[in-house]
Amino acid sequence: MSKIVVERQHHLGRAGAREQAQQLAERLAKQYDVSYRWVGDTLEFRRTGAQGTIAVDDAKVCVSLKLGLLLSALSGTIKREIEEALDKQLA
Repeated sequence: MSKIVVERQHHLGRAGAREQAQQLAERLAKQYDVSYRWVGDTLEFRRTGAQGTIAVDDAKVCVSLKLGLLLSALSGTIKREIEEALDKQLA
């Protein structure tokens, strides 16, 4: 099992960061069959072979993802995609 953690600072405020996380979750749900739910200011998501969270606060977003055995081989690619998606969503 592999774990990925990516943090980014932002200037969107908590509500703006939640909105961006929601949009990202909706896109992931369509593209990768991901299910998700909000628990406070943390979006929990999962799919076969992966589960994680997107925690938002007033100035920071933290994505934490655990990959199963099969997806662990793609951890470098997945981390880059997360970084690019966060940079785009939080710009």
